[in-house]
Amino acid sequence: MQPQPPVVESEGFVPEPCVLHPEQVVTYPFADPDFLPEDLCARIEAWDAAQEEAEQSTDESAAGPTGYQYDLSIPPGRRVGGFASWHATDPYPMHCRTCGTPMRLLLTIDSLEWDGGSGSRQPLEDRLPAHRCAMPTEVTAGRFGELNVFACPTTPDHPHRWSIQ
Repeated sequence: MQPQPPVVESEGFVPEPCVLHPEQVVTYPFADPDFLPEDLCARIEAWDAAQEEAEQSTDESAAGPTGYQYDLSIPPGRRVGGFASWHATDPYPMHCRTCGTPMRLLLTIDSLEWDGGSGSRQPLEDRLPAHRCAMPTEVTAGRFGELNVFACPTTPDHPHRWSIQ
């Protein structure tokens, strides 16, 4: 039986028992000129628009169009490494406050394991018909967002930084 803390401020701070099913996925940078060249961002935007247009002209009962941000770039869920999402705020540089080195994403703790916008990024175990929710741990970060923890690649002893999206 899972131990229960004596005092809990919110039910969202106590995880539900669950099983970890790690999957290896490839991520790509957030589609923003701070992370990708402007011409590539424009090509991504045009490709997304073409995907949406093609989807509107086909069967409406089919799954939504594949999009860069939700399907090809940064998946929802808990992750180690990869790229951080900046969907709630403008991107800002995460530099080590000790040595000034650009920090790397160490860990993302997302409130949702998957969402409606990312059908192609749905975890394998959640594709089963019996799956009833996208929050198997029932833990929330911020206001149902995600917590990104950054680490200094030069010296692991340097303090971590974080952002909530």
